[in-house]
Amino acid sequence: MAGPHPEFIPPARPIIGEAEIEAAVRVLRSGRVVQGPEVAAFEEEFGDLVGGRHCVAVNSGTSALQLTLMALGFGPGDEIIVPSFSFAASANAVRLVGAEPVFVDIEPGSFCVDPEAVAAAVTPKTVAIMPVHLYGHPAAMDRIMAIAQQHGLAVVEDAAQAHSAELNGTPVGAFGTAGCFSFYPTKNMHALEGGMISTADAELARTLRLLRNQGMEQRYANEIVGANMRMTDVAAAIGRVQLTQLGEWTEQRRANAKFLDSAITGMVTPPVADGARHVYHQYTVRVTGNRDAAQARLTELGIGNAVYYPTPIHRLKPYLVDGKPGAWDLPETERAAAEVVSLPVHPSLSQADLERIAEGANLAGGAR
Repeated sequence: MAGPHPEFIPPARPIIGEAEIEAAVRVLRSGRVVQGPEVAAFEEEFGDLVGGRHCVAVNSGTSALQLTLMALGFGPGDEIIVPSFSFAASANAVRLVGAEPVFVDIEPGSFCVDPEAVAAAVTPKTVAIMPVHLYGHPAAMDRIMAIAQQHGLAVVEDAAQAHSAELNGTPVGAFGTAGCFSFYPTKNMHALEGGMISTADAELARTLRLLRNQGMEQRYANEIVGANMRMTDVAAAIGRVQLTQLGEWTEQRRANAKFLDSAITGMVTPPVADGARHVYHQYTVRVTGNRDAAQARLTELGIGNAVYYPTPIHRLKPYLVDGKPGAWDLPETERAAAEVVSLPVHPSLSQADLERIAEGANLAGGAR
């Protein structure tokens, strides 16, 4: 049997170029390294991506979610509707403020939260909906916003994976009460680490700025109890460079996905909803046969791959009830967790890489 392919194609490849390095060095030499002019500029520039909303930079995507829920005053006794098919941070932010996540199912095509499941989960304790724009596909925000308005609920968009995704021309992060983005190194753009909150509510933005900085706007004039979740100017400077390249990188991801859509026949390629602009943080296929065998074959062929996410949040240890999953009925979530595999789609791929990925996916799709 032949060994693994000598030229491994990684599932993701963070981009750190000379421009990012120069930006970081410039800030370090300036001596203004935490929540200074670079952060302010990054917030202003990122606002263009979310319809001109106020933007508040923080130290991670998880902090963005947590601070938003804190700023909205949510806590013990409150319920927040969250898809179980997501990264744990979505639900962790809810628990970190003392509220309770109510898990709902997803739509099979987009992998995003099912609006009908959301509507059915609303109770008198519900205060918010947290749709996740998973893999870079926008959730059905038109229907979700209608449900929120009907019941007087806040909408906190988890847009950690969806920078510049859109639905019917409106960017994610510009629909709800707030939108939360991540700048982790594997995201479509990064700042080494960091997060951003977008909101149309100026008062909410001010509260968020207080909360991230120990409750202070003026030094030592603490107005509320806050935390230290500030972004560094080094991170912001890197983020600003990345933001200038996001458009080009996004179009390359979309072009890569288009090729894979046309060339992969051995696995179920990801559909895109009408009116949706998918930005392909992940290119996620379904394997209807033996997924373990398919992954092993892909790895042998030198094609990076990963499962996001093998265990739905409601089955993770912190969310078990008496050691067992709660009484959640989430068939599409369970099916997705058993079938999905993400293939490389990042903008560093060559045409030869894409052809190898497609060929490998077709071979692996029949693995037993």
